[in-house]
Amino acid sequence: MKKNLATMTAATLMLATSSCASPEKQQSDNDTVIGKQEITVSEGRLTPEVLWAMGRIGSSAISPDGKQIAYTVSYYSVKENKSRTVIYIMNSDGSGNSLLTTGTSSEFEPAWIKNGEKLAFITDGQIWEMNSDGTERRQISNYEGGIDGFKFSPDGKKVLFISQVKYGERTVDKYPDLDKATGMVIDDLMYKHWDEWVQSVPHPFVADFDGTNIGSAIDILYGQAYESPMKPFGGIEQLTWSNDSKAVAYTCRKKTGLDYSISTDSDIYLYNLETKETRNLCKEDTADKNMGYDTNPQFSPDGTFIAWQSMERDGYESDRNRLCVMNLSNGKKSYVTESFESGVDSYCWAKDSKTLYFTGVWHATSMIYKTNLEGDVKKLTDGMFDYTSVDILNDGQLLTKRHSISEADELFTLSLNNNDVTKITKENDHIFSQLKMGKVEARWTKTVDGKQLLSWVIYPANFDPNKKYPTLLFCQGGPQSPVSQFWSYRWNFQIMAANDYIIIAPNRRGLPGFGMEWLEDISTNYGGHCMDDYLSAIDDISKEPFVDKDHLGCIGASFGGYSVYWLAGHHNKRFKAFIAHDGFFNMPQQYLETEELWFTNWDLGGAYWEKNNPAVQRSYANSPHLFVDKWDTPILCIHGEKDYRILASQGMAAFNAAKLRGVPAQLLIYPDENHWVLKPQNGVLWQRTFFAWLDKWLKENPKEIIPKQ
Repeated sequence: MKKNLATMTAATLMLATSSCASPEKQQSDNDTVIGKQEITVSEGRLTPEVLWAMGRIGSSAISPDGKQIAYTVSYYSVKENKSRTVIYIMNSDGSGNSLLTTGTSSEFEPAWIKNGEKLAFITDGQIWEMNSDGTERRQISNYEGGIDGFKFSPDGKKVLFISQVKYGERTVDKYPDLDKATGMVIDDLMYKHWDEWVQSVPHPFVADFDGTNIGSAIDILYGQAYESPMKPFGGIEQLTWSNDSKAVAYTCRKKTGLDYSISTDSDIYLYNLETKETRNLCKEDTADKNMGYDTNPQFSPDGTFIAWQSMERDGYESDRNRLCVMNLSNGKKSYVTESFESGVDSYCWAKDSKTLYFTGVWHATSMIYKTNLEGDVKKLTDGMFDYTSVDILNDGQLLTKRHSISEADELFTLSLNNNDVTKITKENDHIFSQLKMGKVEARWTKTVDGKQLLSWVIYPANFDPNKKYPTLLFCQGGPQSPVSQFWSYRWNFQIMAANDYIIIAPNRRGLPGFGMEWLEDISTNYGGHCMDDYLSAIDDISKEPFVDKDHLGCIGASFGGYSVYWLAGHHNKRFKAFIAHDGFFNMPQQYLETEELWFTNWDLGGAYWEKNNPAVQRSYANSPHLFVDKWDTPILCIHGEKDYRILASQGMAAFNAAKLRGVPAQLLIYPDENHWVLKPQNGVLWQRTFFAWLDKWLKENPKEIIPKQ
């Protein structure tokens, strides 16, 4: 394997004792406290400003006795253009809810320590502890590199934490006299990832904890240029302690450079703190080496088993996530969710070490299921919702987070006796009680090949079936992410409905929750049935008398953006407006520009120069840039310049092509945003530009556009 070895930080660094001031004391008196907003909603209409006024529930932690829950909420200020995350605590039934964070700094990842006597958390890159009422705050780490996440060992004597270490040789290392040079000399791939130039990687560290101070730390991956957890989104959930506090299980893809860029083969490793030996749990069974993503290990409560999420095939990032269970005594592995023909998105062990609870998508909703070690799967919840997490609250209840197209995240409990679901947080009730939400319903459509396609239809809040409404076709990204009951602060169906649009959002070919054949139909077939499904969905709903078929729009991001660019050359005048966000326009260029080459290798079949590969030739024949001569409809292109998955050159090229063709076009470019739009004012600008474009072309009557020939 070709390696670009990192220059690492020292393996052992002392973490200083703490006599520092509390977080709020470290802030300037002029800092603004960003907190919960009390707002008045005008006429019940959802607006961008209302969306950004909502609190966003994040992580949660259950006390050892199951009686209390600490959880985080993030608040945003459009005026200040920033956010703040705070910690709340409540009783397990939702009563006694109180805010623990009082300063202006964000506080993250609460965790119960010292048998529930204290809460540990991160602020300003260090670990702190406090009483459960927020008093007696004290800093217990002072790690030079900063701490991104942590877990205390079961015996409370050690802490596992994540910190960044230097990766590769920088210009100033080679030429000290060029300390102001910004150029980077690059010799291998994966020099960029998601939204960063890769100059550091996360490593797992273990340090002693004497109950007062965190001591010296060792880097489990010292001298190795690998990352654990894995970029760009991995966190502390990818690492865990053994029950006896003698070992750490961690997720890692032990590859660098070109090898890293073309492979998804991560494994679960078990590091013994006493012997310093490391076992690769995924490769011990020669008959089942788990060649795809293996992530998120969890030991059973009795320590007999370890479970993790496992994909079968290397290079296929959207393969079905199976739940793998290994018997630690004999190394035998079993897959306990095989009867569930969709992926496992989150999971936890039951206290009996014989049952696991998990969430997964089926028919466009994410529900809670349970399985035993024999693989007998049973569904526990129902309804038009997405349950996104599971955790054991007590012997009779699960804690879960839930949202829907019509409701932002809140925490709920699920009774294991009768499957009753109870809402225990009311973070945004004061806002939702003022909103008029549109009706959401499922609609089944016959496809061109005789199958059934499920779409969500969202109606305006004051829908009148005797009126005609402009209608939007939503094209999903991923390309293999479900169109479930998701709640988004940007691609929000209810804000579209609040602007008097009907939305149809199809679960076209390539999306999970409808079996593996449906899921995999999209691979190397971007111009195939997935596009037929879009057109089937919009044609079907256009038959309704309340749909203004002369004012149809088509919108989407990522693969949805590609879909918009492709449909712009194939829609046969169905649509009067297009919006593409972060979509790829030129497929050969995308193959060379993107960072995670395993994606394009799998989805497109390989490199465009493979002239004798029929799958490759079929893929690249469906590059949207080849059909610009047929573009005849106004298009808005949106892109972030820090999007290193799909470079902004793709959006700029599409915009330029439209302008050169004489097609009305607009470009919204963000120099400081990645594949998403994260800053509040940029988010509001996105919504205002989005609806201004749609309203211009779908609510007015512009003249017919005649492109240049």
